[in-house]
Amino acid sequence: MFKFYARLIVIIMLQQFITVQVLATDDIKPDTLDNILKEQVYIPVGETTFSVLFWDLYKSKLLTTSGKYPLKSTNEKLLYQINYLTDISSEDLIERTVEQWQHLGVPRINFQHYLPMLEKMWPDIKEGDSLSLYVINNKSTFYFNNNIIGKIDQQEFSQLFLDIWLSTNTSEPKLRLELLGINKDE
Repeated sequence: MFKFYARLIVIIMLQQFITVQVLATDDIKPDTLDNILKEQVYIPVGETTFSVLFWDLYKSKLLTTSGKYPLKSTNEKLLYQINYLTDISSEDLIERTVEQWQHLGVPRINFQHYLPMLEKMWPDIKEGDSLSLYVINNKSTFYFNNNIIGKIDQQEFSQLFLDIWLSTNTSEPKLRLELLGINKDE
């Protein structure tokens, strides 16, 4: 009889634990960036401001769950946030992205099939807007002003996109160093 009550108590405790776990995760919805950030601690790797002449165009920040880049395992997560300081049309944003891939020598065949996805996904940007890339298991999710706007599940896309800023061949090597938290004066 004791074993019966002991099992019953364990079952009741497990049911309550499971209920608490379900309730605790119910309010975490991956459709907003704030909810993603509540799930786990993200450690800044680096941040920078992109300027042309004396105009600041955007501020960006690279964060990972390990605080390091490149990621060492598929369990690590990455967030690249861009906060715009000026307006830019979706068309112009995509055109600049293509220009950067061309600068990196990426063959058009490697990125052309992503362009229709980006055209559907990326909105016109206004000053104060943010566009963020969240990477988990090499899959990419874009957020606009905290809300999910689309996903690209092809594993090679996240690196292709991040290489615009983080490749050793980037057109902006100073930004790369700042995003990677590397101070050349050290």
